Amino acid sequence: MPERTGTKPSVLFVCVHNAGRSQMAAAWLTHLAGDRVEVRSAGSDPGDRVNPAAVAAMAEVGIDISAEVPKILTVDAVKESDVCITMGCGDTCPVFPGKHYLDWKLDDPAGQGVDAVRPIRDEIKTLVERLIAEISPAEPEATV
Repeated sequence: MPERTGTKPSVLFVCVHNAGRSQMAAAWLTHLAGDRVEVRSAGSDPGDRVNPAAVAAMAEVGIDISAEVPKILTVDAVKESDVCITMGCGDTCPVFPGKHYLDWKLDDPAGQGVDAVRPIRDEIKTLVERLIAEISPAEPEATV
């Protein structure tokens, strides 16, 4: 992972439609890391709306992504991110030196019902928890 000094790390989640996996990942990272990490998501071919099954699955765990809108992947979004995580978008993500790239192999929730999306949601949470531990470890407790 890139070494950070004095600034918070930034993460970009990318999937084709920015309607399911990347939206859930961004929501988990925001929920679990709070303001310790800057979070972005985008898609190489954004959909019209966030997958309703993804919205429902995240609502079940108390995270509201109903107001999110799929966004187009831009070169600037990649340049401004320390870590770029792709999820099934192949080689459509531009590559820049000094960035850390990960590819998470996850089932595509497109066209799936909430029952099929729950395991994807839970797998994404586990991956995000590992990511947080790597890029933004918890602050040590102050001793008095």
